[in-house]
Amino acid sequence: MEETRRPVERAILVGFCRDSRLRKTEEESLEELAELTTSAGAEVADALIQERPSPDPAYLVGRGKLDEIRESLLLEQASVVIFNEDLSPAQLRNLEKHLDAKVVDRGELILDIFAQRARSREGKLQVELAQLEYLLPRLTGRGVELSRLGGGIGTRGPGETRLEVDRRTIRTRISRIKKELDKLEQRRGLQRQKRQGIPMPTVSLVGYTNAGKSTLFNQLTEAGTFVSRRMFATLDPLVRKVTLRSGQEMLLTDTVGFIRKLPHSLVAAFHATLEETLEADLLLHVIDVSQENHRVLRQAVYDVLHEIGVTDARVIEVYNKTDQLQEAPLVETEADHVFVSALRGEGLGELRERMQNVLNESYETVEMLLPLERGDLLAQLRERARIASEEYREDGIRIVGEVTAADVGRFGQFIRQRHHVPSSNRR
Repeated sequence: MEETRRPVERAILVGFCRDSRLRKTEEESLEELAELTTSAGAEVADALIQERPSPDPAYLVGRGKLDEIRESLLLEQASVVIFNEDLSPAQLRNLEKHLDAKVVDRGELILDIFAQRARSREGKLQVELAQLEYLLPRLTGRGVELSRLGGGIGTRGPGETRLEVDRRTIRTRISRIKKELDKLEQRRGLQRQKRQGIPMPTVSLVGYTNAGKSTLFNQLTEAGTFVSRRMFATLDPLVRKVTLRSGQEMLLTDTVGFIRKLPHSLVAAFHATLEETLEADLLLHVIDVSQENHRVLRQAVYDVLHEIGVTDARVIEVYNKTDQLQEAPLVETEADHVFVSALRGEGLGELRERMQNVLNESYETVEMLLPLERGDLLAQLRERARIASEEYREDGIRIVGEVTAADVGRFGQFIRQRHHVPSSNRR
């Protein structure tokens, strides 16, 4: 039997900006939308931008631009229109009715890509939860339009039969997913506690999608994990042990890439996964310095980190892909930073040294309880830490003092409380 392949969807991309001064920024954002569209398995046929002081409440764009979109659909034989904004349920319904075509907004496109990329049970559940929460307010009026789509962008994840389920069924499914994710989160928490009992500090890779995090992860760990030029190639966190030149060991985590206008439901759904970042002693913020707008993408990552509660973490900014530049990069940052080419392995020696220095410079005030018979640990602490008090009690030796991030990992199983010490307060 001959294999029958579904024809590739052809898409018209539509951007929106309030005036001509913002057009260049929107053009850059549309280029990113084109990459997302390709990653979702569709082909970009045309791209249009609407300049308008305020969005039309019914269609987002004006009637003249609607006619232009419809003409492009016919001329390019396209079947889907992808907007670079999040559309309201009413706008979505109105656009599909007026254009007589499938309409997808930026949020749904990103969710679709996540649905294709998720591999673990937890990852699939997180994506399904985000998709169902996105779908719920958009059910009314979409039955007729969507029933004829027959697959493609926006129909993956929960399944092709999602149109047949009503709100009550979706709410029930959302409730079940949340309960299952709670159980998986508890299990992840136990795994994290076990890792915290291992004498190692933790380091997390963060960065904009396609910045080269997985390539850097492979270079530092020799893990041989999957690397792709496609966006969001890594969804499920990977944890590996790394040994630095001094012999100091640490745990390195590769996390999902961030992106501008990331759907809020997706951030919420992946919060448990991103907690790996919250718990890290050090963040490596990987930045694609070959991108002309890398400063904007850098800030987008910090915005997402702030949204998930990461506000005072120690960060090394890793400016990656220097091999794609003709001359030395110029960056304006007060943050600790290093230049590398993860692909060629250049600059990694300096990065490892910087990581080692930071892990041993960042102090925290801790309260710990050592077993009475572990005098060897007490001797190590007296040598390595800034001990404020020692108290011998029936249940053990209570120690209060300042220790490095590396030693927080080393003595983690004995720590009862911990408080970060700002650099200005260090002796």
